[in-house]
Amino acid sequence: MSLEKEVELLRRSPIFTKIDLPMLKLLCFSSERLSYEKGQVIFNTGDPGDAAYVLVEGHAEVTVPTPSGPLRVTVLGPNDIFGEIAVFADVPRTATVTATSRVVALRIAKDQLMGVVRQNPDAALELIGILAARLARTTAQLRGIAPSLPT
Repeated sequence: MSLEKEVELLRRSPIFTKIDLPMLKLLCFSSERLSYEKGQVIFNTGDPGDAAYVLVEGHAEVTVPTPSGPLRVTVLGPNDIFGEIAVFADVPRTATVTATSRVVALRIAKDQLMGVVRQNPDAALELIGILAARLARTTAQLRGIAPSLPT
C-alpha cells in the first residue's frame, strides 16, 4: 500500500482527522504495517504497552480475563485505534486483542504517538473522547446493560 493510501486511512480515524498532512505522512512512514490471520492474537493482557494500532482492514475482538473465562468487551473494525491505553497510562496491556478475520493494522510506536498528541491538541481531545466513550460502554457492560455508545 502506498504512503498516500495509508495517510488517507489514518485520516479516517477520528484521532487523526485534524492532523496536518506532513505530520500524518511522517507518522505513516515511521509506522509498521502488520498482518494477522483469523484467530491470531495481536497482543495479550499484561504485555508491554509499547505501541498503539490502527485497524486498516478486518475485525478484531477485545477481551479481558475473568475467573469464568474471557469477557468480550468490544469488536474493532476499520479505522479503530486500540492499544493506546497502555501507551498513555504507561501500564501493561489491559486487554487481549485477537483477529476475528484477516487483519491489517498500522503499529504506531509509543514515542511517535506521544509526539503527535503533544503537538496536536485536537488529537488529544479526540483521544480523550474515545477513551471516555469506551469507559462508559465498559461500565454499562459490567452492569449488564447493553451498550449503545459509539466506539
